[in-house]
Amino acid sequence: MLYDLHELQRSFLTPLAAFTDTGSQIFSNPYSPFAYTPVSRQIAATYELVHRLGKDYEKPQWGLGQTTMAGKTVEISERLVVQKSFCNLIHFERHHDAAQDDPRVLLVAPLSGHHATLLRDTVRALLPNHQVYVTDWIDARMVPASAGPFPLNEYVRYIQEFIRHLGPDVHVMSVCQPTVPALAAISLMAANNDPCLPRSMIMMGGPIDCRKSPTQVNRLATTKPYSWFEDNVIHRVPARYPGVGRQVYPGFLQHAGFMAMNPDRHLRSHYDFYMDLLKGDNDDAEAHRRFYDEYNAVLDMPAEFYLDTIKIVFQEYQLPRGTWQIDGQTVDPSAIGTVALFTIEGELDDISGQGQTQAAHKLCSGIPQARKQHYTAKDCGHYGIFSGRRWRETICPKIARFIRDAA
Repeated sequence: MLYDLHELQRSFLTPLAAFTDTGSQIFSNPYSPFAYTPVSRQIAATYELVHRLGKDYEKPQWGLGQTTMAGKTVEISERLVVQKSFCNLIHFERHHDAAQDDPRVLLVAPLSGHHATLLRDTVRALLPNHQVYVTDWIDARMVPASAGPFPLNEYVRYIQEFIRHLGPDVHVMSVCQPTVPALAAISLMAANNDPCLPRSMIMMGGPIDCRKSPTQVNRLATTKPYSWFEDNVIHRVPARYPGVGRQVYPGFLQHAGFMAMNPDRHLRSHYDFYMDLLKGDNDDAEAHRRFYDEYNAVLDMPAEFYLDTIKIVFQEYQLPRGTWQIDGQTVDPSAIGTVALFTIEGELDDISGQGQTQAAHKLCSGIPQARKQHYTAKDCGHYGIFSGRRWRETICPKIARFIRDAA
């Protein structure tokens, strides 16, 4: 019912968003005579702000058409490598003779509300020196119910299939939520002597052991019983989508949760955007647009996957406690012996607290100490470890060196 009410609200806001978009253009376009009236800038700014608050945000494009290799501009093609019901494995193919010599990186994007394009800056920084493959998760409302359920264990199987497809010399890099299933996938492969074990695993800001430095996200998951999440946040996809009838955790609820974590920050950001429009500060205004075009674009998660994550990761801590079983086999990270490990955390991370990702070192007791590395980025929040200046200038070069040492 809540999903249907949300869709009704969207139907009411769509005409308003279209009207305010047109109004903003009328009072800002240099070819419009209305743009030269005394209060045109104030009117245009108000219209655009209302438009952005009421519009529907679709999945953004990757927009990664070029990179630089050896000082030369190289064209990039986005190529579909493996197609699954809930995820596409895509390759950012670089058209350069030396491209095949670079190490292959499987970048496991989070399935936690935002699209994989949230890692655009991550991919951009990796492209000059790596062959980059990304898990591009599909909005669950677009997956027909006939495709069946998608529990967390199936997520683990997807990662294993992608690793096997790319071969034994791949480096697996997981950001936030997928650090847990990525570690589980590699643990099971190691226990079964799988010949396609990756060379290394890089884990960034993930909830491997949520008992350490609990954050607001962790507390929400533990202050409510499992049944509360089943009864209050799971809804069926409405009739207008291909996934009609599928049970999901709707993206708009996740988005509301994101906004509620830092409401003052978002209000201030929108106020600053309005003032930038009034002042004609186009660079800052465009930066705001780019950020919120990505931040406001959310997807629905399969209910099975979401509820499994709540239970297995946040409530029962099954991975660090050694109680997680997949297909009758216990997930045991100590079985890993040859895969190099690099964990990265942000000092100010308010989503995955300090120590939660580093916990992988203790769990992976079979990996020699010489093949383990940890880095805590000072004065860095959650998004800063994979996006922004500190990521590009400090963290990404460390990862590149680690990958080449592990090769």
